[in-house]
Amino acid sequence: MPAKKTPSNKTPQQYAQQRASDKLFGFKIRTKLFPGEDKFFSNRPEVTGMAAEDDTIILNPYSKLSKKNLGLVAQNEALRLKMRKEKFTPNIDVTDEQKDFFKGTEYETNPQAMRQTIFARIYSGDPSAMSTPKQRQALKEYLKK
Repeated sequence: MPAKKTPSNKTPQQYAQQRASDKLFGFKIRTKLFPGEDKFFSNRPEVTGMAAEDDTIILNPYSKLSKKNLGLVAQNEALRLKMRKEKFTPNIDVTDEQKDFFKGTEYETNPQAMRQTIFARIYSGDPSAMSTPKQRQALKEYLKK
């Protein structure tokens, strides 16, 4: 018996794959890491994913996150890739609380990257974004484009 079709005339598996691709803006997850990436991730298990230079999403194989949470990391990195491709930096105010949170990280001295990571974290539902209503609204407007 053939697989049941969804309203879009796709099998449930095809539809699920399309939905995942939509959430990732069409960017792919690359499972094979380059040696430098593998070394970086093995030394930095707290970094759970990355928008790689080849415009793919890579996830840290040393991370102890669940598959569900790694999926959210992939969404975060996909939005970073989208912003990189479009040369977009969010025009948002960063709160003092957010600045304090990113002290000592790569984002402390890179306001563009800090704004992008805040947007990406809001998109993936990461509470560490400490988002404001204006930031959430700005993200909604960006995603409508």
